[in-house]
Amino acid sequence: MRHIARRLFGFGLVAGVGLGFMAAPHNAAADWEPKKPVEFVIMAGKGGGADKMARLMQSVIQKHGLASKPFTPINKPGGSGAESLVYLKQKTGDDHVIMVTLNSFYTTPLRNPDLDIDISTFTPVGRMAEDTFLLWVNSDTAIKTIDDFVKAAKAKGNGWVMAGTGKGQEDQLLTDFLNKAYGLDMKYVPYKGGGRVAKELAGNNADSTVNNPSEQLGFYQAGKTRALAAFTPARLDLFPEAPTFQELGKDFVYFMQRSVVGAPGMSKEAEAYYRDVFKKVYATDEWQGYMKSKSLQGEFLTGDALKTYWAREKENHREMLTKMGEIK
Repeated sequence: MRHIARRLFGFGLVAGVGLGFMAAPHNAAADWEPKKPVEFVIMAGKGGGADKMARLMQSVIQKHGLASKPFTPINKPGGSGAESLVYLKQKTGDDHVIMVTLNSFYTTPLRNPDLDIDISTFTPVGRMAEDTFLLWVNSDTAIKTIDDFVKAAKAKGNGWVMAGTGKGQEDQLLTDFLNKAYGLDMKYVPYKGGGRVAKELAGNNADSTVNNPSEQLGFYQAGKTRALAAFTPARLDLFPEAPTFQELGKDFVYFMQRSVVGAPGMSKEAEAYYRDVFKKVYATDEWQGYMKSKSLQGEFLTGDALKTYWAREKENHREMLTKMGEIK
């Protein structure tokens, strides 16, 4: 069992997350299979980490014949994932709709109570990984350390542009942390999808980003962007030159879930089927290789353990959004 501790914005909230595993019953999964193509909803835009993950999983399922019907990726990023959440809620009881989530799974319902979304009602299929974040700048700049970054961002004030995905989501939470931790006044500018955010930085249309490795890696490898620091407990193997914020004296760690969920009210047979499919996807060389190459972490998590994880992370994000003034 693995435990992760997070201290949020220095106000002393520490959450221990127990990451257990509950195996799907094979006999139940064997009793049901899709009767038509499965809608594979992605609550983010094209080119971002969630999109890349979903399309890889879809290709692995197809390559290895893990499902009797195709899984069809559909991007529904509107309203910081509200479009996807509402759509899946409307599909209550539908055994042929599943969704790839990120942390907007928590933040969007918290910020928009009128959506009437209760994430505890969604069907827990499987957490495939926890994604990591780094602080990035363009390589054309002379910024090579956090001290350089802070000096440059302070000098530019609100003219410093931090590009990110959506409003009140992961990237804005991390921007708010940086503003508070270092006394900055960066301007957060949202875009649709992490892929677009990465391009804005590489094209010098933004001063910094907090992209996931999977979104920024191509530009990094091409020498166009530079990783300054990681929001992880230990340095990432892909970016050994980037210290953690904990090393830099800021007790802050942040991950993003990469999970698959089903519609509320999905049948137990369908739930078991999808758990079995994604447990097999997780075990493939392709998925394990992707996790390693993109600095993804975490074991497969499902069932009640996954729902407990959601509940704890929801409360973590409630605290963060309250400190930001996004919610009361």
